[in-house]
Amino acid sequence: MTDVQPPVLEGSRCGVCDNVAFPRSRGCQRCGAEAMQVIDLGRRGTVWGFTVQRFAPKSPPYVPPADGFVPFAVGYVELPEGVKVEAVLDCDDVADLEDEAVVELVATTPVPRFTTTRVFQEV
Repeated sequence: MTDVQPPVLEGSRCGVCDNVAFPRSRGCQRCGAEAMQVIDLGRRGTVWGFTVQRFAPKSPPYVPPADGFVPFAVGYVELPEGVKVEAVLDCDDVADLEDEAVVELVATTPVPRFTTTRVFQEV
């Protein structure tokens, strides 16, 4: 049996003002301090805002699927730490996606990816 680790986004927290940043940073965006601590960010969040990408992005880094481009949702997910992360939003139907939908991190590369369709399991 293979032990599959869930995806993790690494951020940073300022040791002076407690500001959280993503991606992790060497210096604080708020106070300029360099006392940054690397932290794992929460895997669940809420959709803060989104749009639908209706044309294929520039490649690379985008790799079109073998069966061709399909419009997809992209937006900001607010994590429990208060930071907003830009990400691809997987859902069954983009018409059903709404602000404040609860989502869970499912991938980190090439960009963060969250889903609304996964059945959440309590850890």
